[in-house]
Amino acid sequence: MNRYLYIIAYDISAPKRLRKALYILKDYAWGGQKSVFECFLTQHEKDELCKRVGSVINQKKDYLLAVKISKPYSVRGLGTASTPKNDDSLFYVG
Repeated sequence: MNRYLYIIAYDISAPKRLRKALYILKDYAWGGQKSVFECFLTQHEKDELCKRVGSVINQKKDYLLAVKISKPYSVRGLGTASTPKNDDSLFYVG
């Protein structure tokens, strides 16, 4: 099972839809700030997340972007970060 780092960002205009999308994204996110999240996902999880958020947002007014970072081992972060949730399939150094 291959996991890849996705950067997921959204711009949702209505507070009610925003809250619903936020709760969905927090199910998948390892970290993030405001409307941008880091998610280590399998292809199935990414498809599931997009389907769930797609059912909540207004696709004519709102925006969701998922960018796959092809080599997660080459990503470098600066600053303070939170420790990811336990997942035996990942090795975390930090």
